[in-house]
Amino acid sequence: MEPLTEREIRASFVNCTKGETKRLAVPSDLVERPWSDLDFLGWRDPASLQRAYLVAEGSRGLVGVAMRLASPSAGQPRRSMCSLCLTTHNPGGVSLMTAARAGRSGQSGNSVGTYICVDLACSLYLRGKKKAGPATRFQESLTEEEKIDRTVAKVAAFLASVTR
Repeated sequence: MEPLTEREIRASFVNCTKGETKRLAVPSDLVERPWSDLDFLGWRDPASLQRAYLVAEGSRGLVGVAMRLASPSAGQPRRSMCSLCLTTHNPGGVSLMTAARAGRSGQSGNSVGTYICVDLACSLYLRGKKKAGPATRFQESLTEEEKIDRTVAKVAAFLASVTR
């Protein structure tokens, strides 16, 4: 992914009002991000850990979505798998993240969701730059590049479901 500026990030959001976009917390460490290892930019809001943001290249250019994390379930904690990168995490490492759909549909309360690594570091898990713990990646016959392509396609499909 190419490095992004705060202005580009704010302009990319499709499911927020202009006021919400102005107020959202953009990461202060954009210069230090490992851009060459990222397939998308994802971060949690430090002021509200139930909010997360994802920005990626979509079919119509840069697309950003604001998401909410589901409340933790009260049931038996168990390992979960991220739908984007297929990394398995210990309890609490994956959450259902929902995004309001763009436009009138979202204003009417319609949303879409998927299970994502709570730290949104999917790109780093795929490349082995970050570990989720022992035995968290199952053996696949795909190359690293094929795994990255699969994750990019899954991110694009999620963004497309938000913008439909």
